[in-house]
Amino acid sequence: MFTIKDISFSYRKKGVDLFDRLLGKNGAGKSTLIYLMTSLLTPQSGEVLMEGENVRRRLPKTMSDIFLVPEEFELPRLSLKEYVKINAPFYPRFSMEDMQRYLDIFDMGGDMNAKLHALSMGQKKKVFMAFAFATNTRALIMDEPTNGLDIPSKSQFRKLVSTGMTDDKMMLISTHQVRDISDILDHVVIIDQSKVLLNAGIAEVMNRVAFRPLREGDQPIFVLQSPMGSLGAVPAQPGEETAVDLEMLFNATLQNPVAINQLFTASK
Repeated sequence: MFTIKDISFSYRKKGVDLFDRLLGKNGAGKSTLIYLMTSLLTPQSGEVLMEGENVRRRLPKTMSDIFLVPEEFELPRLSLKEYVKINAPFYPRFSMEDMQRYLDIFDMGGDMNAKLHALSMGQKKKVFMAFAFATNTRALIMDEPTNGLDIPSKSQFRKLVSTGMTDDKMMLISTHQVRDISDILDHVVIIDQSKVLLNAGIAEVMNRVAFRPLREGDQPIFVLQSPMGSLGAVPAQPGEETAVDLEMLFNATLQNPVAINQLFTASK
């Protein structure tokens, strides 16, 4: 859906590139890349295309098919009903029925007269995400969506993603809270120190890496000491398949990028 070509970007005051041909520096480029994809920032060179159209043209057909949930946001002093009335027309596939369903998932009830500015931060995030999912845009991009949510709400968020996902949509989640989303991803990209260290589907990760207690003869890529003993990320044996531990995968990739690269480029 998105094509990113040789993109470079820097904040002028900093005087250094955050991106140089899509290589993002650690801790600096995650949100920047999202803003480039959604046309909130302009690259110094290169381009971001959605379905072949440069997002910087901000064509209505493109903008109406992208929705961004930023990490931080403010909601206006309006009722939920007024907010929907003003904003829903920008999204041709918006569904009020879907929004009511998503509000129910978040246990927010159906009070459309609720004043947005009077809600707690967690409630604001739930209402905003319910609206975001109800727009039914083909691209839904979320930056740290579970920040500010308590444990039950994080579970509700995972249900929301599972309910809202269809084959014709893309949901991109940028987060450090990998445990919150480990069960709902189908693809993972890990970037550090100006390099894309891993770009793979979850099915491929399961085929190539096993996450389990260490056995004699294992050659682990990463080891974690736990009350249960030594756990490790190890090259998967033929036919071996374990649940993906994203946190362990992340640490393994950062600590032993060469081994990860060799493992994922083998037999390709």
